Amino acid sequence: MNREANIQPEALFRALGDSTRLRSLMLLLREGELCVCELTMSLDLSQPKISRHLAHLREAGIAEVRRDGTWVFYRVNERLPDWAREVLRCTLAGTEELETFQVDRARLADLDERPSRDRA
Repeated sequence: MNREANIQPEALFRALGDSTRLRSLMLLLREGELCVCELTMSLDLSQPKISRHLAHLREAGIAEVRRDGTWVFYRVNERLPDWAREVLRCTLAGTEELETFQVDRARLADLDERPSRDRA
């Protein structure tokens, strides 16, 4: 049984070519798994926009979804082929110092500091 996801290069690069999907993927790579609400607040975008882009990543086989009650969590597909993982690792390294990505990470960190926050 082939455990590797069948990801086409065009699908991965299309995903990386969109700012919302790129920013979402970089946060997912850093954090492992995030709920839609965390991505919405971190990227400062509407929930419908985030959900639409996450659905695109899921349909392309780049992201996976997990439901826990009313919460919906996303993560990078663990079965991505090595070449795709390497592209994502390099992209993450290349965006570390860029302001937009730093702001996204800071917003996410601010969420972590709120005492009432429950990471279901």
